[in-house]
Amino acid sequence: MNDDSRVLAENYNYQTGDDATQDAAQTVPIVPPSIPEYLQDTYWWAYLHPKSFWFFEREWVVNLILWGNMKKLTNAVLDEMDLRQQSSVLQVACVYGDFSNRLASHLAKTQSRLSVVDVAPIQLHNVEKKLDGHQNVSVHHQDSTSMSFADDSFEETVVFFLLHEQPEDARRKTVAEAIRVTRPGGRVIFVDYHGPKQSNPMRYVMKPILTMLEPYAMDLWHDELPAFMPADIDAEQISSNFYFGGLYQKVVVNV
Repeated sequence: MNDDSRVLAENYNYQTGDDATQDAAQTVPIVPPSIPEYLQDTYWWAYLHPKSFWFFEREWVVNLILWGNMKKLTNAVLDEMDLRQQSSVLQVACVYGDFSNRLASHLAKTQSRLSVVDVAPIQLHNVEKKLDGHQNVSVHHQDSTSMSFADDSFEETVVFFLLHEQPEDARRKTVAEAIRVTRPGGRVIFVDYHGPKQSNPMRYVMKPILTMLEPYAMDLWHDELPAFMPADIDAEQISSNFYFGGLYQKVVVNV
């Protein structure tokens, strides 16, 4: 991490929403979490450097990175949701582009609330500015592998393109935590990379790209995402959909 991003990380005064935000997620860590080594070593250029927002915080850039599938994958999450009035939804990790804005707007239709967590203060600072016009959002400085929310805090939890950025141990903990904080009868929605079909030419384009820039992503090519879930999750609780010739996946866990 460079000096500029370190200063922002140390000085960021994270928030949990104003007094009107009576969502299920008012708990905060007593000690703010430190930025994991894998994030500093592998992704500092994408998530921790202040200038990264100038490039990545554009919908067209995110759409380009996902080969034109950003809107489709965002809609896949929104279409999956069937929330009651005044529900609580958790987004695990900030997302570049319009994903969080669209999610917050979607939840506002049912007077539901969105809580966003991230381990990097600079990301929380950015998402606060980006979502400033939404009154149903709170942000929380937490590590996805060890969140401070109580069990069963949320009706639904969304993990959008985070797992491929984590080494296996962190990935397993993140999945377990997302399930833990979701109420029985609720759902956890994962969207991420997946090993494409042999016939998909993108297989030969993406493999060298991911190997070089996102080395942990290949885990999701070699193993199905349910392989990283806790042992007490039954196959009957899981449904999967695949997109763009199998390069992307949506996996829903019914808790």
